[in-house]
Amino acid sequence: MEAYRQGLETGRAQEREWRQRAAAAQVEHLERQIREELDAKNRRFEVDGDQAVTVDGYGYRWRGPGTLEVGDRVLLPENYVSALRHGPGPFPGTVTELGTTYTGTLSMIISRAPAIPRQTG
Repeated sequence: MEAYRQGLETGRAQEREWRQRAAAAQVEHLERQIREELDAKNRRFEVDGDQAVTVDGYGYRWRGPGTLEVGDRVLLPENYVSALRHGPGPFPGTVTELGTTYTGTLSMIISRAPAIPRQTG
């Protein structure tokens, strides 16, 4: 009888845990959906005729030639944080998203940067 009671308690505890996990997953899904909808409403792909892109999490403008794609390497202008991290002068970055949700003034990308060579096995 004791084993039955322990099994019942264990089963109920597992059920509570599974329900909590399912509820947390549902909340996370709804939050992601809301973020995506807000992103779609606020994302800018062009600013004053220039292409807007996100480079390593920050919004920038690209005047060309051509358009940038996700994964393209670019050379970015020095800013306060980059000077501390990379030293003075321009620094490389990678386009991580097309468009940006940043609404402030965007810095211009200086140029495309050479791709990083892939190492083979």
